[in-house]
Amino acid sequence: MTEGPPKSAIEITMAKLAQQDAESGVERRSLSATQKDAIAVVRRDYEAKVAECRILHESRRLAELDPAARETLEEEYRRDLARLASFRDKKIAAATSDD
Repeated sequence: MTEGPPKSAIEITMAKLAQQDAESGVERRSLSATQKDAIAVVRRDYEAKVAECRILHESRRLAELDPAARETLEEEYRRDLARLASFRDKKIAAATSDD
């Protein structure tokens, strides 16, 4: 048995995933300080855009009385959030690439 306190389920799962990665040849690499800073900037910008989108959505939703139009606004809001998340993920991927 191992020394020290018992491991949590999360620690056990993470250890198993790390072992599977090692067996399948997945290479673990650390991010540079520049990459971490770039990711932080992307996330901060994304959070600001989401906040702006939420505020605009709320003001439009409160002004709209028609249920069908409100549903359309909700669909647009979900689509906008998905688009913003996609842009965020692409920018993070570009910031972490080795190019």
